[in-house]
Amino acid sequence: MITPVEKPSIHVEPHIKESNYIRDLVFGFGDGVNTSLGIVAGVGGAEVAASFVILAALVGMFTGAKAMAVQNYLAVKSQREILESEIKREEFEIENVPEKERQEIEEIYQAKGFRGEELKNVVDKITSNKDVWLKTMLTEELGLNLDILGSPLKGALVMFGSFLLGGILPIIPYFIVKFGILSSASAIGIAIGISVISSFIVGAIKAHIAKKNWVKGGIEMAGLGTGIALIGYGIGSELNKSNIINAQIGVK
Repeated sequence: MITPVEKPSIHVEPHIKESNYIRDLVFGFGDGVNTSLGIVAGVGGAEVAASFVILAALVGMFTGAKAMAVQNYLAVKSQREILESEIKREEFEIENVPEKERQEIEEIYQAKGFRGEELKNVVDKITSNKDVWLKTMLTEELGLNLDILGSPLKGALVMFGSFLLGGILPIIPYFIVKFGILSSASAIGIAIGISVISSFIVGAIKAHIAKKNWVKGGIEMAGLGTGIALIGYGIGSELNKSNIINAQIGVK
């Protein structure tokens, strides 16, 4: 009876393979919270009607989400086009000037400490498979990785959705104001509190994924949002004192 030979187990370490999508999620959410919070605090600081605060914040939220998504799409698309042109160039050189490309592989692994027969074996192994050869040239020589860069459309959708998710949070208290449960003054405080807490959570998650101090990451992101709110509130209050706003828009 033949005993089946067990295949050796392969140790696989977890790695972030879609770092750009995580970046889009964090930046989109953070920008959404900060944009809406700045508008809510600024317009709310002018003591205008809750309906106007909601309208201004929603317009800013959707406009900002669209702009961020489009810019992200164009940026990632441009990067991919540049990288794809580099890939085509490397493919052409492997096909047409293989000795030059082999020499480059040798130089790369010489720099890693390979010498003599060991170096020759490594180079022979890599250059025996054109797919491996190309991938090695891209990662080792040019530092390119299309998988990490991600899809332009997916990145845009992640940015758009996360921006809206973050952007709606500071507006929620003003919907409650419409039902007479909260005052406008209380709504501003609650909006700031919601934004600070949500920003802290996202900042902490981002730092944890990057294996950094999660408390520091949370405080950093929450602090940025609070700073924007204070600036917006100060501007709105000054406009209110100058009667620029109240002269044109009814106060609640």
